[in-house]
Amino acid sequence: MHFDIEPDVTRARTLDKRFYLDGEAWTLARERIFARAWCWIGDLADVATPGSVSPRTLLPGLLDEPLLLARDASGTGAASAGTLRCLSNVCTHRGNLLVHEAATGVSGIRCGYHARRFDLAGRMTFMPGFEGACDFPAASDHLPEVAFEAWHGHGFARAQAAAALPSPSGPPTLAELLAPIAPRIGLAGLAGIDNWRRDPARDRSFEFEAHWALYVENYLEGLHIPHLHPGLAAAIDMASYRYELFPWCNLQVARARPGEPAFAPAPRPAGSPREPGAPQEVEPIGAYYFWVWPNLMLNFYPWGLSLNLVLPLSPTRTRVLFRGYVRDPSLTTRGAGGALDPVEMEDEAVVLTVQQGLRSRLYDRGRYSPRHERGVHHFHRLIAAAMAAG
Repeated sequence: MHFDIEPDVTRARTLDKRFYLDGEAWTLARERIFARAWCWIGDLADVATPGSVSPRTLLPGLLDEPLLLARDASGTGAASAGTLRCLSNVCTHRGNLLVHEAATGVSGIRCGYHARRFDLAGRMTFMPGFEGACDFPAASDHLPEVAFEAWHGHGFARAQAAAALPSPSGPPTLAELLAPIAPRIGLAGLAGIDNWRRDPARDRSFEFEAHWALYVENYLEGLHIPHLHPGLAAAIDMASYRYELFPWCNLQVARARPGEPAFAPAPRPAGSPREPGAPQEVEPIGAYYFWVWPNLMLNFYPWGLSLNLVLPLSPTRTRVLFRGYVRDPSLTTRGAGGALDPVEMEDEAVVLTVQQGLRSRLYDRGRYSPRHERGVHHFHRLIAAAMAAG
């Protein structure tokens, strides 16, 4: 299969529909897109102190890789935060899962099967019954450490090196992936994001019968908003709705209508350059919608952050997780981010019908709106490049 996308959005046609329907394409995408990507594995609130551990699963339902966040007591002084690592959560003896629940005040990890022990840096420290074993312990007896980075209190991990993702300077680091977000956060006066707290009441998990990429594509364009989301359209000014593309993410900026909640931008430091794509004048922005390759949405509203993680389960089934981190509780029911559940139901309904339509013998590929679907075109080009990389 070939998934070439013309670089010129005014001439390009959309992805070959086999990408959404073919089991072989889905399996290939799992390895070439997701196994090589930085993926969100949750916030880090439960591993904030030395001697804490927290099991995580990298992309449940797709990769299902058991991971373990462990913060040891390295460093000196009472204020030392220790070192946070992401380790394999699988015992190197016979493959037993090691840690099942988050815990604090621990000094090491013990396998419940044969009592093999590890310290919080992943080194095997004890194993009964191995007297006389040659070349034991070896490096392979320690827990493998997974590529891991923290960003404003959130953890990201990668199942393997992203060696095949094309970039002018090589594979993206997490810093490169998320670089466009910080200038916007600063411009909107959102200092202190690290202190926003998760609100479990805003947690959601949705499953529906459609391909994961259809859900992402729907997110990446505002063309459908006036037709599908009357409540959202009433809160934002569609005439000024705009898009900004970056190497590994893109942004949709929604201006708030008069009377709706909006960010209060912080003054730009004297002499500082204007951020690429930033408006010359202060605007009443109601939402910054960031999509991050390949399956993460970071939606910044005046009330805080709604984080959405898209989890492929099969070629025709997807789960989406919603997590909310609140900055101003008084604004959670107002403006562009005030009624997320109805918007989600409207989005799911349409991607279900698109999944059905793709099965038609009479449909092949579509065209892009040069103004409104540049984000979809950008997404498709990244998919095509990843799928072609060996």
